[in-house]
Amino acid sequence: MATPATESLTLPVLGMTCASCQHHVEEALRSTAGVESARVDLMAHRAAVVFDPRQVAPEQLVEAIRSAGYDAVLPRPNDSGSGQAEDHAAESERKAWVTLTAGAAAMVLAMPLGTNMGAMDHGLMRFVPWLYALAPDPLRWFLLVMTAAIVAWAGRGIYMSALRALRHGTTNMNTMVGLGTGVAFAYSAYATIWPASGREVYFDAVLLILGFLLLGKALEARAKRRALAALDSLSRLRPVTGRRIRDGVQTVVPLEEIQPGDSVLVLPGERFPVDAVILEGRTSVDESMLTGEPTPLPREPGGRVLAGSLNYDGAVTCRAESLGEATVLAQITRMVQQAQSSRAPMERLADRASAIFVPIVLALAVVTFSVWLIAAHSLPLALANTVAVLVVACPCAMGLAVPAALTVAVGRGAQLGILFKGGEALERLAHLDAIVLDKTGTLTVGRPVLEAVHALESSSLPPLRKERARMGHLTENDLLRMAAAAEERSNHPLAHAVVDAARARNLVWPPAEDVQILPGRGLTAKIEGQDCLLGNEALFHEFAIPLPKGIEPPKPGVTRLWMALDGAVAGYFDARDALRPDAAEAIAALRHDGLRVLMLTGDSAAAAAPIAEQAGIAEVEAGLDPAGKLARIRALQKSGLRVAMVGDGINDAAALAQADAGIAMGSGADLAQEAGDVLLLRARPSAIPAALGLGRATLRIMRQNLGWAIAYNLLGIPLAAGALYPSFHLLLTPWLAAAAMALSSVCVLGNSLRLRGWQTSR
Repeated sequence: MATPATESLTLPVLGMTCASCQHHVEEALRSTAGVESARVDLMAHRAAVVFDPRQVAPEQLVEAIRSAGYDAVLPRPNDSGSGQAEDHAAESERKAWVTLTAGAAAMVLAMPLGTNMGAMDHGLMRFVPWLYALAPDPLRWFLLVMTAAIVAWAGRGIYMSALRALRHGTTNMNTMVGLGTGVAFAYSAYATIWPASGREVYFDAVLLILGFLLLGKALEARAKRRALAALDSLSRLRPVTGRRIRDGVQTVVPLEEIQPGDSVLVLPGERFPVDAVILEGRTSVDESMLTGEPTPLPREPGGRVLAGSLNYDGAVTCRAESLGEATVLAQITRMVQQAQSSRAPMERLADRASAIFVPIVLALAVVTFSVWLIAAHSLPLALANTVAVLVVACPCAMGLAVPAALTVAVGRGAQLGILFKGGEALERLAHLDAIVLDKTGTLTVGRPVLEAVHALESSSLPPLRKERARMGHLTENDLLRMAAAAEERSNHPLAHAVVDAARARNLVWPPAEDVQILPGRGLTAKIEGQDCLLGNEALFHEFAIPLPKGIEPPKPGVTRLWMALDGAVAGYFDARDALRPDAAEAIAALRHDGLRVLMLTGDSAAAAAPIAEQAGIAEVEAGLDPAGKLARIRALQKSGLRVAMVGDGINDAAALAQADAGIAMGSGADLAQEAGDVLLLRARPSAIPAALGLGRATLRIMRQNLGWAIAYNLLGIPLAAGALYPSFHLLLTPWLAAAAMALSSVCVLGNSLRLRGWQTSR
């Protein structure tokens, strides 16, 4: 995360084709003075840079990328680059089909060519003898001119990229393709200009290699667009205009002109342009694209709506709150984009391999050429095998293996209301032994209802201090009014229960002073000149305030909140929370997956036990403050278990950070919380096994992709080099090598795209 002195910038990067390119761009940026971190996304062709603007300007970052042999541009507002990418893919596809057609024609025309002129040349000589006055072999000259023209038109970008990399002392996929096809073309041109017995031409191979490469790029681009579809769909959710109401006049204005506090009218069938609170009207809202919640949610005055959500059936007037990059939609989009650009630990293997892969392949090509030239005494055969090695060994599939799966998985998770912070979080979810859950807000609805208010009689109180003697006896309403004043600034579920109960009785209260929240225990405040202490038994023990004896213990499932004024207990509140409807099913699914499930809660044992029993959790530890939860997770980890913690992301922040995987239960309106590696937008326990299942499926796809990429090279390079030819007569021709290379990348992307349709099995 950027410090206040730094800025973040995402730059579109042009010309990257493989993991080697990605490595070179990252190194160029990281070596630039003032750059703190650089992360390059091969899938989306962009670089996320954190830099110090006092030391380096964005224009210098662009120049650093260009100095590495690639191109970059400064981002333009509201430009996702998808249109440009589609145009580039369409152009690559046109060039591919033209080049492949020409290559197929060249193959047919070149069949009669060999050590001597074929029958076709003799036939041509009878009809157009003047051609032979200009050139002794007109068919070869025709193929030379046609190939040169198509190579200059279709392959210009490939050769320019290879030359730029060479000029800067680096290599990439285009280096090998450019070198292989360049050598084949140069030799064919030599054989055409100075024909001799045994000099064959490879114009068809040059064209077919370029054609398959361009076709592979076009198919890759199409697959990448599908992989990034979730992010694109999020970016398209927000309208570009809104119906602003000022002084009773409705005006359609650009979204940038709407300010916080403005009244906005949203008609049925329209999307909300901003995060807002409904002032007038009632409706149903579809938030499925934001939170994964499939059921339309009712909204009435006072209810909050999110930018990008769909207004179903009622015209409503709203007060704008969060705008632009501050909306929940923008936060979700930003988190998904960052996660898709992140690195998974498994990708480090591919990075290390790709960084040294190209130089190794170039060395293997030299060895192949030398061995075949010496062993077979055939320059054409040595040349063909060398070109095949250079082409087949392009590390495209290896570079795409992990980021392709990660990109699709993060997008699919966003559609299901599961936000992954990055590739590392996804991998960790796939290797868990135990899962620890908080109670309130995680397993329970998180909106307790106050069942009873008990104001203690003075006879049951400990001796009061003189300052309290003047107060006399407090009624239930007095107690509730003062508690609501203290709890109004707290976001704890019990605080909401107290405030809701006070409002239901139409009570009013002055604002509290010096409110101090004590996580996991309660709070202190000054109310109407009195020191107020509100919290659980542990807090009262901490302040050495004895609780009255003879009080009936709370009923099963009830949480008790004690209140003291000026150091003496004044009363208590009983609240009850309900188990979430899908909690028991979620716990059963986790246990079915072999996970050890525990509940850690700061609530009392009496309140926790019934909830745990209903949910099907056998291991329960109650009365824990945040430090106690942290210590328990550390103990589980020391015993050798890999532990996930599920909590609300605030009181459980330390435990979430300590766990091997932190899962924060949230809602679309509470994305500001940064605790945890995974954020569940739908506050439902059923999303927990779904997140773990998606993590396991993603890891499985990553391994399959890497296995395919490695196996492809282990088999393809020996075949291209001719290592199996003496025994099995297996030899990969240059154009077949190009087809196999293109197919490998498409297979990796196609396998990754299977995650788009991933569904939980339960």
